[in-house]
Amino acid sequence: MINDAPSTTATGVEQDTGPMAWYRALGPRGRRAFVGAFGGYGLDAYDFYVLPLGMVAIAGYFGLTTGQTGLLTTVTLVVSAVGGAVAGVLADRIGRVRALAITVTTYAVFTVLCGCAPNYETLLVFRALQGLGFGGEWAVGAILVAEYTTARHRGRTVAVIQSSWAVGWGLAVLVSTLVFEYLDPDLAWRVLFWTGVLPALLVVYVRRNVRDADVATARIGRARGGAGAGSFTAIFRREGGLGRTTLFASLLATGVQGGYYTLSTWLPSYLRGERGLTVVGTGGYLALLISGAFAGYLTGGYLTDRLGRKRNIALFALLSAGCVLAYTNIPAGADGLLLVLGFPLGFCMSAIFSGFGSFLSELYPTAVRGSGQGFTYNTRRAVGAFFPTLVGFLAASWGVGGALVFGAVGYGVAVLALLGLPETRGRELT
Repeated sequence: MINDAPSTTATGVEQDTGPMAWYRALGPRGRRAFVGAFGGYGLDAYDFYVLPLGMVAIAGYFGLTTGQTGLLTTVTLVVSAVGGAVAGVLADRIGRVRALAITVTTYAVFTVLCGCAPNYETLLVFRALQGLGFGGEWAVGAILVAEYTTARHRGRTVAVIQSSWAVGWGLAVLVSTLVFEYLDPDLAWRVLFWTGVLPALLVVYVRRNVRDADVATARIGRARGGAGAGSFTAIFRREGGLGRTTLFASLLATGVQGGYYTLSTWLPSYLRGERGLTVVGTGGYLALLISGAFAGYLTGGYLTDRLGRKRNIALFALLSAGCVLAYTNIPAGADGLLLVLGFPLGFCMSAIFSGFGSFLSELYPTAVRGSGQGFTYNTRRAVGAFFPTLVGFLAASWGVGGALVFGAVGYGVAVLALLGLPETRGRELT
């Protein structure tokens, strides 16, 4: 039986130790913020994945090369660097909740417009503009919840927010499987983009029910209109070691996201093109991968509070690199083994992200927390975004499976970056 009741410490003070203690500790306002951030990131994932899941049909409709299809993902991630960095500054200046609503609205509108694109060039532009909102949502949502959370529970609380990525990913796979099963591919990919209107409903909830944490409200109120407001220059100053922190945090984000987006962008095409799976078969393989991802987010959140932020990231960076190499070297015809390895692959490549939200939030003070997390996470996402494009061009001669090995290189970079960052487990936000 699971013990979900408070325990008593040596001083006689009750301490909530149940498996849902992290959620109860948020309080009513924090729980509403949690719902808003969870929904925002889940739908962010949904709107991102409609492109990879529709990529084969899009390439066929417009007659694209693998390099051109890879560029669609790269431009999304490159522009997301701008969106994420700007959203971080906005979060420090106008508040977390207002910035969150702006980012969600942006990625929803341009995802829908992608489904109306008459040609490749227009689709490329709309997808780039979708990246503005896509880039900003995670940093803002993670900070919003982190500021409601105690140091004891911050790792797993923000990791549960991160797990909504797997929920959105899974929903996108389910919808794409149904759409492509019953509609002609030339129409199906457009319908898939049009379903990206769903986040508009979330914006209504966020604006009506969610408020910034007191620590952010007080700091933003003092800084608004003054020199203390969030800025990019502030996160590079030498005082307090912020410049060094920004450098190594950026390198860490580059490595992790380069590995992740390489795999998430090209895996559907690899399964269909080189492994010869049908749309339904691919959906089944991805379902196991996504189940592993969801379990990985939750497990990584627990471990990041137990082992520490740095150890958790290092552990799963190494395991992710090993899984990528194993997954892409499975012999032809061994599709059963491909299925079995899908779960640990999804588990490891997602567990590494579990500590990111809490780690980056703890590396920066409240005055520049949005600017710091928005810049490091998203500008490095743009650099990591060139991994999928490189894979796209190399796939013409190496095959998608062979080119995917470059994703493992990113995880090696992440491990090296950890050497320049402090451990922040137990740090209270100030």
